[in-house]
Amino acid sequence: MAANEAYKIRNAEELIALEEKLGAHNYHPLDVVLTRGEGVWVYDTDGNRYLDCLSAYSAVNQGHAHPRIVQAMIEQAQHLPLTSRAFRNDQLPLFYEKLLDLTGYEMVLPMNTGAEAVETALKAARKWGYQVKGIPANKAEIIVAEGNFHGRTITIISFSTEDQYREDFGPFTPGFVTIPYGDADAIARAITPNTAAVFIEPIQGEAGVIVPPEGYLRRIREMCDQHHVLLIADEIQTGLGRTGKMLASEHENVRPDMVVLGKALGGGVYPVSAVVASREILGLFRPGDHGSTFGGNPIAAAVAQEALNVIVEEHLVENAAAMGQYFRDHLEEINSPHIDHIRGKGLLIGVVLKPEAGGARRFTEVLQKRGVLAKETHEHIIRFAPPLIIDQPTLDWVLPIIRDVLQMP
Repeated sequence: MAANEAYKIRNAEELIALEEKLGAHNYHPLDVVLTRGEGVWVYDTDGNRYLDCLSAYSAVNQGHAHPRIVQAMIEQAQHLPLTSRAFRNDQLPLFYEKLLDLTGYEMVLPMNTGAEAVETALKAARKWGYQVKGIPANKAEIIVAEGNFHGRTITIISFSTEDQYREDFGPFTPGFVTIPYGDADAIARAITPNTAAVFIEPIQGEAGVIVPPEGYLRRIREMCDQHHVLLIADEIQTGLGRTGKMLASEHENVRPDMVVLGKALGGGVYPVSAVVASREILGLFRPGDHGSTFGGNPIAAAVAQEALNVIVEEHLVENAAAMGQYFRDHLEEINSPHIDHIRGKGLLIGVVLKPEAGGARRFTEVLQKRGVLAKETHEHIIRFAPPLIIDQPTLDWVLPIIRDVLQMP
């Protein structure tokens, strides 16, 4: 019997048991085994349909298996899948042109995953600090915020404040100064002559959809300008339309010096990430300073072009703003003893539960049984982030289900 035939006859229970036996337990997924996705919907191995309210942590902004993006991947795979950066390919400069036209920056450095792009931005900031600002060798500092989530490499967890992310993974990379999120005055106090950059999420997604006070990013921008410090925005989750703007920093009309992008840049079908910045910053890299075998490969470049086309041509940014407001307005009308408050922007929404609600996991498990896939974060928060293609009739279908589940004992 062929391997794929053997796979097909296994039921969900067997597949879950196999995964638990053979795979490292570094995730705690809901026990649903998905096999197909289309638009805002996903289907399990038993044929049950679910509304995806997580979007692979915002990697599927354009919807599952968007035909234009899938076709771009197939066509490029049939022509030239990979060259490495040892040679040039005809798709990469077209991707650069499209991304820079959309964001208004001057240069791109492509990578694969969000964590790789974060590492790229950190290296660029340090290099700029030494070569442009004149910080003494090996003294550069980067200011980060409590509650941040930028990935899970050793350097990135070095400045995480989540104990589990750090436990038994030391020693850690030095050079980071941590301040409370949302407190601009704390950043002002932390800046020194050795500060190369402030690295911040415009909205903290993984921390529980934490939206900073109005004017926070503008104040940081002013301080960075005053002290010759770079402002780096991690827009991996908030960027490319998720919050109702192409970039979440646009809500305050702030232009960071560097922006880190990923997730939806690959259209939900291929890992693509990038750092965009000025020529003064990314132009400092020389051949051999940084690289990736797969970063900037032809498939990634072709997929990213079409992923961006879909966002613009299908007006997903505008839809995220309108449907996000509609979604949040109706969530706020739910009369539930479990809800403390609701926060977010666009289609990135957190329902914060009271401590006595018994945790968010039990609600997400019941939502799953009712055909809705959402995920808890930080124990007491349910995050709702459906694909940006979602429409009002679909929201009208799901809102009564969410209301019923949040009103259960």
